[in-house]
Amino acid sequence: MIALKEDFPQFTPAEYLAWEETQEFRHEYADGEVYAMTGGTINHSKIAVNLTIALGNHLRGSGCQILNSDAKVQIAASNSYFYPDVSVTCDPRDRHADKFISHPCLIIEVLSPSTEAYDRGDKFRLYRRSPDLQEYILVSTNEICLDVYQLNERSRWEFMSYGVGDLVELKSVNGTVPLAEPLSMRIAQIYEDIVFNLE
Repeated sequence: MIALKEDFPQFTPAEYLAWEETQEFRHEYADGEVYAMTGGTINHSKIAVNLTIALGNHLRGSGCQILNSDAKVQIAASNSYFYPDVSVTCDPRDRHADKFISHPCLIIEVLSPSTEAYDRGDKFRLYRRSPDLQEYILVSTNEICLDVYQLNERSRWEFMSYGVGDLVELKSVNGTVPLAEPLSMRIAQIYEDIVFNLE
């Protein structure tokens, strides 16, 4: 999904949540500022679905929740609410969440040309303020390219980039659930049935 800054008034988090419930379209919120969400491309949607299927197959029976872009994620420390393309929570505190989850271990954004700089920069800075986030993934829609940021044991973010033919390993969906191995998948699974526009 694409977030566009519009001329909205400044809201407190409580005002934003009350206002958002009355809106026909979704809006993200970052420390007082509101951003309207617009639709993405077909490739954007297909990539997000491919990721959701792979995660769902891996996490079935684990107690984790895999959520799509209809689910709001709260980052309380940065006064922010976002609609990531895919998010995962394995935290029991999110088990009965209704309006938003607050303890994501994994967030995935499928990139759009108009939001890529924001997703890589300011948005990631806000996401990093979540004490539960262990992995942040940016997925290109223009080429086979997946950028993974993983929080290491020293609480530092490590960067890995994957391309054609690579095996992608996600660690965030392993540590807190009874799974023997991290999720490993060929990058081709993520880009299955994707046709790139070469124009």
